[in-house]
Amino acid sequence: MKKQSLSLDALIANKFQQKLLNNCLAGGVTILSFLLLNTVLNTYTVSAETTDFPTNFSSIKIADSVNLESAKQPESEANTSEMNQVTNVNQLSDVQPTDWAFQALQSLVERYGCIAGYPNSTFRGNRAMTRYEFAAGLNACLERVNELIATATNNLAKKEDLETLQKLQEEFTAELATLRGRVDTLEAKTAELEANQFSTTTKLQGQVIISANTGGFSGDRIIDATGRQVTRQPNATIAFRAGIDLNTSFSGTDLLKVRLEQGSGFDENGQPVGGKDNAAGFLEPFFGSALDYSINPPTSGKLELSRLYYSFAPTQDLNISIGPAIRAADFMDFNSYASLSFRDFGTQAFSSNYILFPINFPSGGALISWKPGNGALSIRAAYAAADVFNPGDEGPINGTLPFTQVLYPNDFRPTVPGSPPSPRGSRGLFGDTYQGTVEVEYAPSRNFALRLQYAGGEVFTNHFDAIAANVEVTLAEKFGIFGRYGYSNYNGTAFGDISPNYWMAGIAMRDLFTRGSLAGFAVGQPFIVAEIGDATQTNYELFYNYPFSRNIQVTPAIQIIENAGNQGSNGTIYSGSLRTVFSF
Repeated sequence: MKKQSLSLDALIANKFQQKLLNNCLAGGVTILSFLLLNTVLNTYTVSAETTDFPTNFSSIKIADSVNLESAKQPESEANTSEMNQVTNVNQLSDVQPTDWAFQALQSLVERYGCIAGYPNSTFRGNRAMTRYEFAAGLNACLERVNELIATATNNLAKKEDLETLQKLQEEFTAELATLRGRVDTLEAKTAELEANQFSTTTKLQGQVIISANTGGFSGDRIIDATGRQVTRQPNATIAFRAGIDLNTSFSGTDLLKVRLEQGSGFDENGQPVGGKDNAAGFLEPFFGSALDYSINPPTSGKLELSRLYYSFAPTQDLNISIGPAIRAADFMDFNSYASLSFRDFGTQAFSSNYILFPINFPSGGALISWKPGNGALSIRAAYAAADVFNPGDEGPINGTLPFTQVLYPNDFRPTVPGSPPSPRGSRGLFGDTYQGTVEVEYAPSRNFALRLQYAGGEVFTNHFDAIAANVEVTLAEKFGIFGRYGYSNYNGTAFGDISPNYWMAGIAMRDLFTRGSLAGFAVGQPFIVAEIGDATQTNYELFYNYPFSRNIQVTPAIQIIENAGNQGSNGTIYSGSLRTVFSF
């Protein structure tokens, strides 16, 4: 044939396509499916409707193709997953002369330089693909053909080659046109995002919780665990919490979390008091009746740094988190139905084991999570200390649960001039208010999990330890049964050495009335101890979380508290709230 200006049909011609494309037309997705597309989309599975399609696919050539999955991989992995040009088929360790496509692959590699392999010298050819993927791979290989034709004057395509390719092109005309349109749109969106992105390493997430609350009590008055009396019914209130997370990753497997939060609340004795902006928390503030999202951490309408820690993974099954503002309960004692107060139960004593984490609010420390072989067993260990910024032994300590104010009242009273500093004990990272916690979890499936825990440490120089269990069972994928139990010892309290118990149990139903919803009911006794009061407080809560969308959830909830503060003379406390959560 004479050298001439070729139409699109002629430009895509070359000898190697006679065998490959004939097979493709006869058998659908065959040699060219595996050989062309796997070099371009090796581990990147794309469907006709996906929005994660490569945004600049037209710029990727077969000769220097890149593993597109690296866009979703950690940076450290992406750097090692680029495709390497192959000049000899023997360089591919997983391609054998006995493979049915060996000769075709050998031709593409050694004659046309149209195949690339992975850094570990594999080709990974046995992959499935879609028609869109096939069309994209064909288009990329045709660009390589254009280069060969532009630089060569011999071995041009024969007439029958052009006819074969013309039929193939006609069959995939619609897919190619759709692909070009989608690529153009995605490239435009990508350019806009790159121009306006907040950061290349940091993602911004936020959450706003707004809760309308009202409630009251039966009888003439309520006496709490410290003897304080309330004789007037509480007013209706609006509680809120707004937080922003800055999640930064430098390698793709690490996380630097910075959380800024502000919430409703007020000051008492110069310190922020959380949880009293709702009826249950105002009437019974010490034994876990407050709404958890209004108390964790305590605030008084001021913007504060509530989380600051860095997590990294030395190995695939080991994660380490360390920071000056970290909360052990964020990482431990999880339960699929009772852990996240913005999603499920609002009662603080139902969100986590109430006697297991006396050092509960953001504190300094570290946590290690190990999941051997990523199997059913997980082991976690944490250390948390309150007031880690203070090198001395004076000033109030923030970061303990409200019941410690009942057990150690002298440590929460303002210092009297001339008397020892209050609260007592040293501060800092290894001071006298700290705890260490260990958790062993066995979760062989998504339908069952058992967690056994131990915690020990000091609260204002007084030793404590606790053992606990957390279990959940899911039936028919939607019905859940769950519960927690704890037994503890707290020494040197105002009531002597005591051994509080704790338990809660409940049921939950997913997708009730609408997909994504969650309904639950729980009952529990957060602080069972004979030395405080003449009865045992019992809490109840019923809620229904209705998702209006992925970003908006509305949850009505009812709380009932009997024998509040372990006082049998108290009437019943009742409280209702309407919680709205905005996530972005």
